[in-house]
Amino acid sequence: MTIKKKTSSEVKDQSPKIHQMSKIKKTLSIKDIHLTDKQIDLIAKIRDKNTNLIFIAGPAGSAKTYTSILGGLHLLNDKKIGEIIYVRSAVESADSKLGFLPGELDDKMSPYIQPLIDKLNELLPSRDIEHLKKENRIHGFPVNFLRGLNWNVKFIVADEAQNMTKNELVTLITRVGKFSKLIVCGDPDQSDINRSGLSSIIKLFNDEESRKNGIYSYVFNEDDVLRSDLVKFILKKLKK
Repeated sequence: MTIKKKTSSEVKDQSPKIHQMSKIKKTLSIKDIHLTDKQIDLIAKIRDKNTNLIFIAGPAGSAKTYTSILGGLHLLNDKKIGEIIYVRSAVESADSKLGFLPGELDDKMSPYIQPLIDKLNELLPSRDIEHLKKENRIHGFPVNFLRGLNWNVKFIVADEAQNMTKNELVTLITRVGKFSKLIVCGDPDQSDINRSGLSSIIKLFNDEESRKNGIYSYVFNEDDVLRSDLVKFILKKLKK
């Protein structure tokens, strides 16, 4: 008896069915920028399919958010994810507080997601940014509203994580579902709260066992500052 071999089109797809946003059809025109060797390695780690979670600690201007968003844009072009989520704690950095902001959630979050908009303006032409907004591929979330969420096939950047408590960070990192990547950025020296959990969480997951599970930690310093030479000088002066 002759057994007919099934063609590839007849073989049942065994891959898991994950609810996700459709991949972007156009190719984003990401601008060429200079990066340090450590930042180039970080981008490669973000694009690695085995990477699940990355912690980035470093001083102001060391391109933590910048390289994270850059990595996410490459993942959009690579058709690995469908949308970018920007998470931040609604904590003010000034001693004098503005109080409650008026409007709906998007209006309230607008000042807090401005760093995301700034980085997109640096990395993409305006037509590409408008395309991402039109297709609803970029979102801002306060850390307060994360419980109960499940992120599949998404790229998440948690910024200013030094202003999150340990409980908030645990809630954040346990939202990551299948085929998603989470980047947690922060400067432990610039916390505006008394109960920051960033340093302890990074220390907990900075070991070989975590790396085998796709969790990595990066520490930037003054040499990685891209913002300006003035910021480099200020950081070195403050360090002394």
